Amino acid sequence: MADRRPATPDFTIRPARLDDWPRIWPIVEDVVTEARTLPYDPGMGADDARRMWLLPAPARTVVAADGDRVLGTANMYANRPGPGSHVASGSLMVARAARGAGVGRALTTDLIGWARENGFAAVQFNAVVDTNTSAVRLYESLGFVTLGVAPGAFRHPEHGDVGLRIMWLDL
Repeated sequence: MADRRPATPDFTIRPARLDDWPRIWPIVEDVVTEARTLPYDPGMGADDARRMWLLPAPARTVVAADGDRVLGTANMYANRPGPGSHVASGSLMVARAARGAGVGRALTTDLIGWARENGFAAVQFNAVVDTNTSAVRLYESLGFVTLGVAPGAFRHPEHGDVGLRIMWLDL
């Protein structure tokens, strides 16, 4: 797929390439080891992370790039195979230094656009950490609703057991 229009004058959302991995991995490593926003194993190494993150088609992985600098990344895919394949899902990560600059919004908007272009009926985020209020606010501002919360399903390093939201956007 071709590069998307610039999300802001400062960065562009484009498909990730294998040679982007050395710039994606520090973001993934930071978010995963921080263990505050995504339910991934904090002990995950670079090879396992690369296999988990850089998904083959028909899934898609993108980066928010400012030249050679990667500010954030997202992957997107069918939430489930077979009878669940009409619902999209994905994960997003933003570099610590780029948070609050619109990167997360641009990545989420790109994911929604990809889901629409590919005929998905909805987008479902399976595990949004309840204390990740900036993500919850962002998703709600884009029309997502919380379908439910699995109480205590995420072990937060500071807040203890907190809920994981299932968030949904009809397309």
